[in-house]
Amino acid sequence: MDAIRERGLGLAAISYDPPDVLSAFARQHGITFPLLSDAGSSTIRAYGILNTVADDVLGAGQDDEVVRADARRVISVTGSLKTAELARGTPFPGTFVVDRRGRVASRHFEAFYRERITASSILVALGDRAAPVNATRVVGDHVELTAYPSDETVRPGTRFSLVVDVVPRPGIHVYAPGAVGYRAVTLRIAPTPFLRTLPVVHPPSEIYFFEPLNEHVPVYQRPFRIVQDVVVEASPEAERALRGQSTLAMEASFEYQACDDRVCFNPVAVPLAWTLTVERHD
Repeated sequence: MDAIRERGLGLAAISYDPPDVLSAFARQHGITFPLLSDAGSSTIRAYGILNTVADDVLGAGQDDEVVRADARRVISVTGSLKTAELARGTPFPGTFVVDRRGRVASRHFEAFYRERITASSILVALGDRAAPVNATRVVGDHVELTAYPSDETVRPGTRFSLVVDVVPRPGIHVYAPGAVGYRAVTLRIAPTPFLRTLPVVHPPSEIYFFEPLNEHVPVYQRPFRIVQDVVVEASPEAERALRGQSTLAMEASFEYQACDDRVCFNPVAVPLAWTLTVERHD
């Protein structure tokens, strides 16, 4: 909350739970921001984010195996349909960012209720530049980079971001995706059980004319950021495997090739590693 407020933002949560449930939950966890009760899911419906899978499986689709399979995946981590009635009225989980005029500036949503993007990851998506204290900083001959996870604590279902901020040295460019014959920038995540990587986000590049070879190639010459979202699996298998773990180790490498206006240097792979704290759900 301090980080959110420091950036001039507020926070409120909306759910279909009744006020007494929200009040008890807020007291139990020391929550000080508003928890708003949307009785009857009228606001959820108005926003167009009602999850109708429970209604489908309890209604006309109850004998349709495709609908039943979707319900088992979307509304029940146990695979049982007994919770379908409880899921009636729930939204697809997500976050709206609203400006001071009440207009939606951006939105961040998930299709599976057990997977949730974190507030820190949303701040990264909004362009937050405040790297945490434990960020890995590497000062090389051609670039300076700062790499960090958006969150230090994760749970099954957490969707967080790995961030690499890169500053090329003056007169240096590094090759962007699409460059042929060169090592384009790549954030390579080592396979880790129960972690799923999502498509990496690269910023727009610029075309550089390399006169000695009369070629035009996509490059980065100014500071840029690469963001890789990672999901901690929320399956029963992952829950069981992570139950006895207090930490989760991740390894990665940031690869690039740098050149100046005369020389192309050898490709470089910078090793990166993080240890995340693992917590269980309430």
